[in-house]
Amino acid sequence: MNTRYCAVALLLALSGSVLAADTAGLPVSNPAGMWLITFGIAFLIAEAALPNYGVIGLGGIVMFVIGALILTNAELPVPLMIGLGLISALLLIFLLIRALKTRPRHTVSGDAVLLGSVTSVLALQAADACLGWVHLQGENWQVASTQPLHVGQQVRVVARKGLLLEVAAADAVTVGD
Repeated sequence: MNTRYCAVALLLALSGSVLAADTAGLPVSNPAGMWLITFGIAFLIAEAALPNYGVIGLGGIVMFVIGALILTNAELPVPLMIGLGLISALLLIFLLIRALKTRPRHTVSGDAVLLGSVTSVLALQAADACLGWVHLQGENWQVASTQPLHVGQQVRVVARKGLLLEVAAADAVTVGD
């Protein structure tokens, strides 16, 4: 939520600077080009601050290049405009690669994460030492075992049946189970 406000504030600040440059009488033949370049830069900055995958940055590069092409009549060097466009594109590609590398690739919820997890027994039911409770992934689970359990024992989850986890002693379970 705060990044949205920062992006809007940055956009307004850049718009104000363009408006000031437009009214100051700088040698700009077409102020639309300066506006497009400013919004292109703002979109590239927003791309770095917002959690998306290149849509805003691609729009920023397009606006930047079109604005630069409009300003070619203002006698700005063409290699400078091309260089800035390429630098912007490389920055966007770098940001996209970094964003894709940070994406989680492993399962973070469901049975796939529970199975094989190791935890310790918190409590046992008074009537049956094969039933107890564990704390796993932020939740308390009821567990059942074929062997008697004791408080503090390390157990590994081998199956899940509804809200009941089937466990075995952590040292007794092989990796293939």
